Amino acid sequence: MGERESWAVAVARQDGEACRRRLLERGLLDRSLRVRADGDRLILPVLEPVDGAVRASFSAHAPRPELPRHELVGGIAILPEPDPAAARLLLASRPSITTVVSPEGHVEGPYRTRRFVVLAGEPTTVTEVREHGLVFRVDLAEVYFSARLSTERQRLAGLVQQGERVLDMFAGAGPFALALARHAGFVAASDINPAAVAAMIENCRQNRARNVLPVLADAARLPGVFARPFDRVVMNLPLSPLPFLPVAFALCRPGGTIHLYHLQSAGGEALPALEPFSVAGVAEHRVRTYSPGRWHAVYDILIGAEIPGR
Repeated sequence: MGERESWAVAVARQDGEACRRRLLERGLLDRSLRVRADGDRLILPVLEPVDGAVRASFSAHAPRPELPRHELVGGIAILPEPDPAAARLLLASRPSITTVVSPEGHVEGPYRTRRFVVLAGEPTTVTEVREHGLVFRVDLAEVYFSARLSTERQRLAGLVQQGERVLDMFAGAGPFALALARHAGFVAASDINPAAVAAMIENCRQNRARNVLPVLADAARLPGVFARPFDRVVMNLPLSPLPFLPVAFALCRPGGTIHLYHLQSAGGEALPALEPFSVAGVAEHRVRTYSPGRWHAVYDILIGAEIPGR
């Protein structure tokens, strides 16, 4: 196919797969070019001059058919629309895809789940997700799970200090809880969905996480469950988490941090909901696009010295 010059980043071989995933998630990896080996380094082609990028020559991949837009969760590809032809194309595109599904509706109900129809492949909604050395078994029809938050889970894990007490208020199958447990001293992981808690227990066992406590509970009742406050609280609710802010502030110590994930169509949309509380600082980040004009944002909220009700 010939050689082509492009911007590139060099990483150690052992870090190559993690770097490739990060570049893919940020839309920066040039997938038309082949990754190069150079001694104990890998040279990855990128679409624009990121920090540390240099110019390098690469061999081009043979042209591939353009795949339909989809989200990949383990071996299951999720199409936004029920398109059987697109499903067959996806199933044939790579051996790691075993099932192609499409949602029959939005995330709904007290357990925050979606219904799916299988379009191609094995008739199942159960899959295994491998992420940064962790393994999660999830049933997409019973437990909400987003593989697109993988980078965000690693960002939070990098913020956790050794020995911290962490609360994951809407833990699902445990992806945030298990990622943060590698650094935290103790993680309480709550969910109202019995199927989610059962999956979380199994995932804790699979990943040998002994400092995670799965809790079957309505998040609104958690102040009556835990007597001591937490250093960090994660609020990743597929629907609106704003009604649960009083609970999060009641359970996070002064000087601690709340990570609030919010689906919004304008920057700063969640800020008015924080006005009744003692807040020392807020940093807002865009996490991922959800639909045209809407995106998930995370608000990193530093708790002030005084919390109402304490």
